[in-house]
Amino acid sequence: MSTALSILDLASIAPGQTARDSFDNSVVLARAAERSGYRRVWYAEHHNMPSIASSATSVLIGHVAANTDTIRLGAGGIMLPNHSPLVIAEQFGTLETLFPGRIDLGLGRAPGSDQKTFLAMRRNPSSADSFPQDVLELQGYLAGRSRIPGVQAVPRAEGVVPLYILGSSLFGAQLAAQLGLPYAFASHFAPDALHQAVAVYHDTFKPSEQLAEPYIMAGVNVFAAEDHDEAVAQKTIAYRARARAMVSRGAAGGTFSDEEIDAFLASPNGRQLASMTQYTAIGTPAEVRAYLDDFAATIHADELILAHHATHIDDRVRSVELTGDAMAAAASALAD
Repeated sequence: MSTALSILDLASIAPGQTARDSFDNSVVLARAAERSGYRRVWYAEHHNMPSIASSATSVLIGHVAANTDTIRLGAGGIMLPNHSPLVIAEQFGTLETLFPGRIDLGLGRAPGSDQKTFLAMRRNPSSADSFPQDVLELQGYLAGRSRIPGVQAVPRAEGVVPLYILGSSLFGAQLAAQLGLPYAFASHFAPDALHQAVAVYHDTFKPSEQLAEPYIMAGVNVFAAEDHDEAVAQKTIAYRARARAMVSRGAAGGTFSDEEIDAFLASPNGRQLASMTQYTAIGTPAEVRAYLDDFAATIHADELILAHHATHIDDRVRSVELTGDAMAAAASALAD
């Protein structure tokens, strides 16, 4: 089957590197995606996370857009409870005006941070309760049909800024279906409700001005290399680092040895953490392609958004290239 490919760039700050290094790497990765036929690259809003540089998501999108030519760029996603819909409409109206036809806006209702950080952002924990209304308010600003009399988002781009609902539960699936918007499921780190959410979305979808039929995107982790063992080694290093960061968050730690991390991941609590990356494609281009084709077929995905996690940027770029080429070759063979 032929499935559109996109990338979720986590804008990670590797040990010993700076945020500036991360931004440079994001440009390199987006250029590789552009060369390799990917449809879009998204960046997610996170706060108070020393290893992630995409907190000012719209600023990063603009930086990468200015250093690429054709690929779509956007938020995967903006955590709307952290912001007023008007401010986000202004930011993305500005981006679409500067880079017409290239900007996406994915929306989530999680805070993208812990409770202390949420309060430091001057937000109320109940902000998430108004997420559906906030999406509609934002949609009105972007379309020039404001729901608030006398208030318009300036600038408002001439082109359309398409909205996507992000989620990892049935709530997001139901809302996306009700509003007739594309639905992106965060199966790259929250796999449990994937199949149920996709079914709910398809069963309850209502066509809209933006979308006539359901459109499903799903996240998958990827480690592709010319050699299978090399891909496995990259996965081991990256997932150890991920576990180490999660275990050490808020502490002065981060010094757990590989043996300690492996022991933790084998424990009941650790297995729960390890299960978050259940959907991971590892191996040679052919192995990765087979995994992605099977995954997409099981949920009838229209698009896969891939998180390439190799620690070193050269390995991430190569993973992007190998996966894109393998999927393109398969699509071409089917077309013939």
